[in-house]
Amino acid sequence: MPKPAQFSTKDRILSAAEELFAVHGFAGTSLRQVTSVADVNIAAVNYHFGSKDNLVNEVFRRRMDEMSSARMSQLQAASAEHPGDLRAVLAAFVEPALALAGQQHGGGAFVRVIARAYAEKNDNLRKFLSDHYGHVLREFARAIAACLPGLSKEQLYWRLDLLAGALTYAMADFGLIKRPADTSEADHRSRAARELIQFAEAGFRAASGQ
Repeated sequence: MPKPAQFSTKDRILSAAEELFAVHGFAGTSLRQVTSVADVNIAAVNYHFGSKDNLVNEVFRRRMDEMSSARMSQLQAASAEHPGDLRAVLAAFVEPALALAGQQHGGGAFVRVIARAYAEKNDNLRKFLSDHYGHVLREFARAIAACLPGLSKEQLYWRLDLLAGALTYAMADFGLIKRPADTSEADHRSRAARELIQFAEAGFRAASGQ
């Protein structure tokens, strides 16, 4: 069956790698498996990505660029329209991530890839994410600190780290709360966002005594 024209060779490789990484993990996926699913030859993978490590990085870049841009835009709007509003800052962190998880084309697979990244020790990926997206986390840390000046830097980063973990869990939709049959996926994720933001706000404020 011919591949849709709108999907480039690079896109097909990334989508195939994302699905395979989600199922088999990074170490358990070979480039030959990727080429088979993407229906390309190994030369195409080498041309576009150069190495398996770089392919892993680019799978993350494709999703993380979009999510990070949405987070930063929402954070800038929150700072301008609702200065000092902790809930608006937390919403800017949580909502774009849950929106990504709900995407029809690959959102679920990418969430499973994130889970693999937590489970597998991959120093190259950790460095890539820190180098390219660490600034986003620092911007949120500064915004939260501005809302809660009594919160120590150590407390702030502990709680931001815990929020990131809870957010990943919510993205995976793996908890006790299942989507009711009469509730749309969008409404279910919107409810998850509201509950998580309220929970996180209470946690940050309790720690600061404010």
